[in-house]
Amino acid sequence: MNTAITTPPAAPTASRVTRLREQLALRADSLPTLAALLIFALMLLYGEFSYGRIFQLSTLSNLLINNAHLVIIAVGLTFVIISGGIDLSVGAIIALSSVSGVMLANAGWNAGLVMLVMVLIGSGIGLASGILVQYFDVQPFIATLAMMFLGRGLASMLSTVPVRLDESSGILALGTKIKIIDGPKVNDLVITPGVLIAVAVVIIAFVILHRTRTGRTVYAIGGSEQSAALMGLSVARTKLFIYLASGTLAGIAAVVYTARLGSAQNITGIGWELDAIAAAVIGGTLLTGGFGYVLGSVVGALVLGLMNVLITRDGGIPPEATTIITGAILLVFVLLQRAVISRQRE
Repeated sequence: MNTAITTPPAAPTASRVTRLREQLALRADSLPTLAALLIFALMLLYGEFSYGRIFQLSTLSNLLINNAHLVIIAVGLTFVIISGGIDLSVGAIIALSSVSGVMLANAGWNAGLVMLVMVLIGSGIGLASGILVQYFDVQPFIATLAMMFLGRGLASMLSTVPVRLDESSGILALGTKIKIIDGPKVNDLVITPGVLIAVAVVIIAFVILHRTRTGRTVYAIGGSEQSAALMGLSVARTKLFIYLASGTLAGIAAVVYTARLGSAQNITGIGWELDAIAAAVIGGTLLTGGFGYVLGSVVGALVLGLMNVLITRDGGIPPEATTIITGAILLVFVLLQRAVISRQRE
């Protein structure tokens, strides 16, 4: 008599759950960035239902134009923080570069040459910070703090009152609004050359950080500088590049901001280094170094910019509350990062 032998169906549930857990563990580092995107979306929904006219082209235009300089310096801080460092000088660089640029432009200098000088001021201060950190073994916090005081002091020596660009200055061309989409009434999609510069900076930084040997070295330094050196990576050259890039981008941000505002003063940029750090952290860059996204920092900058828009729309929230809300959001993301790190160690 033949008996049919039946085999029980395989139970793939356990293996699927295991694979799912492994995938989630591998992507745990991206949780802060995903959280930033979620918060940005929720802020948009809240603004639309509470105040209206948030889902408009004009809102997007103002968000990009008003925060182009913050995006640029946040990208620079992303490199620095991923490497395990910090840069407190970017706000002072913007003050010194903008005041110097306006004074040189009003003295009759060519606009292109003035903008180059503004960028080179940032490059020089960034390179000085890198030399102090790499060759004099000065802590990044102290080195960039010294450069911050230097830049702020030099800006104050140049002028203690606001200085305005002459209306015929070519620098103002970077702040000229370009209509992309002609919407109903004033609901137009408008950008400026400054926004295009910010987009170009993001693209170039993304390629360098995520597609080149230099970018991989930046991550390796943040993970363990000693291990990176033992692997034969160019640690010294990369660290100089990191601070040089941060200073240079601060100089570029000074050009973009000055072109939009049309004026400069010695108190410009106070606290902007903290805003840039907050944008990077909100975007998923770990303060301990070794991990971060350029695009995440862009999202973080836009979150801060949208928060200012919503506070302005509300009208009943004092401007001082912006700092409190920023601090609260930053604390939430730092705690989220801690949870991610603890999860990985387990």
